[in-house]
Amino acid sequence: QVRLVEFGGGSVQAGASLRLSCIVSGDKFSSYYLAWFRQRPGKGREFVARISRGGVATSTADAVKDRFSAFRDNAKNEVHLDLNSLKPEDTAVYYCAANLRVDSDSVLDYDYWGQGTQVIVST
Repeated sequence: QVRLVEFGGGSVQAGASLRLSCIVSGDKFSSYYLAWFRQRPGKGREFVARISRGGVATSTADAVKDRFSAFRDNAKNEVHLDLNSLKPEDTAVYYCAANLRVDSDSVLDYDYWGQGTQVIVST
C-alpha cells in the first residue's frame, strides 16, 4: 500500500517562499512518476509540476514555471516543490501524486494521492 504525506504548507504574505514536501512510503519510490497538483478555491485540480523517475527531467505549468520548481530525492523517498514569489492566486491545496505507468500532466493518470497541504497567500 502506497501512502503519500505532504507537509510544509502555511499562511504567508505575497512575495514569500515556501517549500512543500511529500514523503512516499514503500520500496518502489524510484519507479514512480511523481507530480504536484493544486486545487484553488472553486476550481478543479490542476497540474503544477512533474518529475521524471531519475529526477533529471521536470515539467512545470506555464503559470508558475518562473516561480516554482520541483525535485525529488530518491534516497529519502521525498519529493519537494519550492514556491517562490508567492501570489494570492497561488492560494490552494497542494497535492503530490504518483503512478507507475506514465510521465503525465493529467490528474487522470495518477493512482496515488496525498491528503494535501494548504497554502494561503495574503496581500
